[in-house]
Amino acid sequence: MGEVVMCGSNNYLGLTSDPRVRAAAHSAIEEYGSSRTGSRLLNGNVSLHEELERDLADFLGMPAALVFPTGYQANLGAIASLVSRNDVVIIDREAHASVYDACGMSPAKVWRFAHNDMEDLERRLASCPPDANRLVVVDGVYSMAGDLCPLPETVQLCRKYGARLLVDDAHGLGVLADGRGTSAHFGMTEQIDLITITFSKSLASVGGAVLGPEEVIDYLRHHARSLIFSAAAPPASLAAARAALGILRDEPWLCRQALENASYVHRELAALGYDPLPSEAPIVCVPFESAVPAMFAWRSLMERGVYVNAVLPPAASPRLRASFTATHTPEQLKRAVAAFAEIRELTPPEWALEDFAAQGAA
Repeated sequence: MGEVVMCGSNNYLGLTSDPRVRAAAHSAIEEYGSSRTGSRLLNGNVSLHEELERDLADFLGMPAALVFPTGYQANLGAIASLVSRNDVVIIDREAHASVYDACGMSPAKVWRFAHNDMEDLERRLASCPPDANRLVVVDGVYSMAGDLCPLPETVQLCRKYGARLLVDDAHGLGVLADGRGTSAHFGMTEQIDLITITFSKSLASVGGAVLGPEEVIDYLRHHARSLIFSAAAPPASLAAARAALGILRDEPWLCRQALENASYVHRELAALGYDPLPSEAPIVCVPFESAVPAMFAWRSLMERGVYVNAVLPPAASPRLRASFTATHTPEQLKRAVAAFAEIRELTPPEWALEDFAAQGAA
């Protein structure tokens, strides 16, 4: 097959191979070792955790931050720890799986509203028992399409009904508003109660964080089970994320380049006759009627040296999900578009239909 152009990574700023990020990770291993071998609450905490928390809070304009081993655990810790059995959590139907799992671990009632449907959200809020605390949970950028949460309208409804708002900004951090995310994109950071993020995308590492009021962060530090009963994030991951955050702060043009690259591909695919979903992120999704043509298109692109992600139910309706980074070259982008052009009129042959049907049955 030869060289393959990666168009399926969430490495939006292209920093996973940046020598400054790699050097920071190496230095942290030399100083602290490869692991903390324990929970932050016991022996696992080091100065790197607290330095990164201060940097994140300052960059995102939030009072305080708490670093978790993964972004998944950040959502689990925040949601499952802050609600009780008398509360109601209302989530967007297309929220990330970690939000669903966090709600499943919580004792609260959990209601879903139709994706980005403010009328449905208001119906849910109005239906809450009058004595129930309400928590609304949305993604800032929805990863399976690249569309944004209508944050101004969401904030307005939360205020109207006295609800708290948590924004999972895994795909907004490092992308929107020179990297400061969806809340900053709408100029509403001060009106958001909690933000959760991951380091595994724009920050070129592994880990996550919850950002919010100091008293809430302090409560989570001592009550979030996904933090207390999990080994602390390793020093190399913390140092890599902190180095990436510094680059993001100093080189905001990287965010704009990632968006421009994705916008170019989006326009070109539309000109070829595809119908890519609307997106304001470095994500370009092409929907298909069913799984078989989606998988056939995915394989055909791979044969032409272009990797994208094939997304199938139950994750989402059938689609190809491509994502683009600040470091994609014009030649690589043109190669990706050319591969899509070559497969535009291809239809799955009989052997492919049988092959994919057999795989689905298995």
